[in-house]
Amino acid sequence: MTVILFTVMAISSSPAEVLAEPDSMTIARLQYDGGGDWYANPSSLPNLLEALSQRTGLPVARREANVTPLDPALRDYPYLYMTGHGDVVFTPAERVALREYLLSGGFLHADDNYGLDESFREEVRQIFPDAELTEIPPDHPVFSTFYDFPDGLPKIHEHDGEPPQALGIFVDGRMLVFYSYESDLGDGWEDEGVHEDTPKTREDAIRMGVNLFLFALGQAAS
Repeated sequence: MTVILFTVMAISSSPAEVLAEPDSMTIARLQYDGGGDWYANPSSLPNLLEALSQRTGLPVARREANVTPLDPALRDYPYLYMTGHGDVVFTPAERVALREYLLSGGFLHADDNYGLDESFREEVRQIFPDAELTEIPPDHPVFSTFYDFPDGLPKIHEHDGEPPQALGIFVDGRMLVFYSYESDLGDGWEDEGVHEDTPKTREDAIRMGVNLFLFALGQAAS
């Protein structure tokens, strides 16, 4: 395990604001249109936040925030998470807002919950026509930020039985989007018994979630 020390803050917050509101750091869940269940896995993010608090000592909230792409508060969150089983559709204005958020220091983790893939890839193409989703190699720092994953993204759920893929959008060397495909980390973050995952599977999912959150904070602070 690689241990790191962070001085972190939300993208638009000053250090004084962070100290004055110690539980203001959280994950934002993206609410979108198109018919997909953006609200899937309701216990996942609270469990990940609890793990972050216990394992890293970071001052995080107990619950996630829900935001839309046009929410003025979007830039307050360095880690934006989206999931679902169905279609996702953004309006032209929402695509512009998401592009600006990501280019200005934000980070999007899209977690395919089996059914999101086709529409998400199409939306990414429209948001970043000048960049492509590319495979993230196992030696990328996101896989060793706190916990080591020498083989890259862990496999949490079977889905189509294909190997898990970590895909990213990079601009000027910075990762703007992390797409976990054929893995389903959010299912592994859920309460024990919801998906009957083994303790090791749930631990792998939590550890990868901790890495992703810390990686996003490190980018926001740099």
